Parts: sequence; structure tokens; C-alpha cells
Amino acid sequence: MKHFDDTESLITVRDWLRFAVSRFNEAGLFFGHGSDNAFDEAAYLILHTLHLPLDRLDPFLDASLTHGESEQVQAVIERRVKERIPAAYLTHEAWLGGYRFHVDERVIVPRSFIAELLHEQLAPWVEDPDAVGSVLDLCTGSGCLAILAALAFPDSRIDAVDLSREALDVAAKNVADYGLQDRVELIESDLFAALDGRTYDVIISNPPYVNAESVAALPPEYRAEPALALGSGEDGLDATRQILARAQSHLNPGGLLLVEIGHNRDALEAAYPALPFTWLDTERGDQFVFMLRREDLR
Repeated sequence: MKHFDDTESLITVRDWLRFAVSRFNEAGLFFGHGSDNAFDEAAYLILHTLHLPLDRLDPFLDASLTHGESEQVQAVIERRVKERIPAAYLTHEAWLGGYRFHVDERVIVPRSFIAELLHEQLAPWVEDPDAVGSVLDLCTGSGCLAILAALAFPDSRIDAVDLSREALDVAAKNVADYGLQDRVELIESDLFAALDGRTYDVIISNPPYVNAESVAALPPEYRAEPALALGSGEDGLDATRQILARAQSHLNPGGLLLVEIGHNRDALEAAYPALPFTWLDTERGDQFVFMLRREDLR
């Protein structure tokens, strides 16, 4: 049974785009998984559903849809409104740093600030990218940061670690899509638990960091993601504490630790007043990622 009335009058891409924007705004959807507004999300979902280039809306605005295409577009709009799941789970893809990754409900939707830093090969903190021989990606999820690290440091081997076997299954598909099976090893582990004896030039992590109060207030779109990948104790720092406690023994001399912690800077600095955190700026947001060298962690 159709959920929407009078959709027979919607003929063109422009018609369906207008309709989708109205429905998304009316439903009060939350946008934070690739788009930040109803128009961009509607355009993305319609173009993807119609197998059109995602960056070329204008040439197709006045193109008429077939009856079958209209049904497909209506279905994806209806699912987005009724189920309140991120668009990435509807299309099974997410983009990070200009790269496409397969995603589904087994993994958090990629959106890490660390991606931009990897695109710049961690400059100026890494002076010679070709000299980076080993990288660890803790809490790898879909494997996106591990893959970006492999592309940024062409002579490196990457260990990609996650507690979730289901997440690692998704990561395995992405690693294979990029042909990196020989350089990226997927490891099921609770942070460093299964990594005895392994050391790295760079450790990166986008761990769970949402505090309990914020988890309780999350919109439905975020609650559709794996809870394991979001919350981390009362103050959001449980995972980060474990990383700080053990990272030194897994870093080579001069090695770098980069961890994303969201809006928890004040709480972290209060908990670790002796650590000389360097807070890194990105175009998408300032000072959500800290850096420490191995020698800082004594």
C-alpha cells in the first residue's frame, strides 16, 4: 500500500527532488552521515537510485522518470522517512576523503577527521611518508582509515583491529575492493589485546567516544549505528584511557599516536594534565584529534 498520496503527479527528477526535500523537512530528519541538509541528501538518494552521476544533478532535473523508476525513488524516500536510518545504509556506500566504501548496519558510517590528515600524509608530523613501515588502525570498523593509511604510506603494512567480527567482514570487502589484501591485515581484538609483540611507526584510532548523556540524546539516525562503536562510558573516554595506557609499548621510537575524541578535549586534558597533547586542525573541524609521540607517553 502506498504511503504517499498524489505521487502520480510527480514526473521529473525536479518533481521528485522537491517532494523529497519537503518530506524530509516535514519529518524532521537528522542529517550527519554525508549530507548536512535535506536538499543534498534528497539529491544524493535520487541520483544513486537512478544510477546517475552523483556530481551532475542539473542535466537531469527535467528528465522524466519511468513508472518503475518512480516507484524505486518513492520507496527509498519512504524508507528514509519512516525508518530514520542513515542514507548510507540505504545505498550501502559512504564517501570519505574522496574514496568510496561499502557500509551497512554492521559498521558505523565513516566520518572521521583523521581521513583529511591521512590525505596530507600526516604532514608535517611525518617528514618522510616512504619511511613509514607499519601502521595500526584501532577500531577500524569498515576499514576506511586503514585503507587510507595504506594509500598514504605506500611502503607500509597496516594492521586493522576491531572487536566486532561483523565489522571486520565489512572491512574485508573494502580491503579487497582496493586490492590491498597483501598489505592490510584484519585482526579481531579488543584494542591491543591480541597485538603482543607488535610495534608500529604510526597508530591511528577513531574509537567510541560519545558520553552516556549524549548517547541517550542521540537522534534515531545515530541509534541505527552499532552501539558498540558510539558510546564509551560515562564520560566517553573509556576506550581512550585504554589506548593511552598501552600505546607506548606498541610504538617504535619517535612513533606517532593519533586519536579522535570528538568534543571531549576539556575532559581529557583534565584527566591527563601531564600529557603534552598536540591538537590537530582540519578543514572540517578543529581540535577533535590529538597527537602524541611515543616519548610523550612515558
